[in-house]
Amino acid sequence: MSDEDEKLKKFSVYLEEEVFDALEEAAEEYSKETGRKWSKGAVIRLALSGFFSARGKIL
Repeated sequence: MSDEDEKLKKFSVYLEEEVFDALEEAAEEYSKETGRKWSKGAVIRLALSGFFSARGKIL
């Protein structure tokens, strides 16, 4: 996922340690699967995109 074409705003969020660890693991898995570096932030954006799509809001 490329941040180059996106306008991103910095936002802080507090997460449980298990969620943080799961994000880190997912980023590593996506990186291996795609051959491109994924960050925890990119995984969060992907998850939020799925959440909003399921609610009928296409971002």
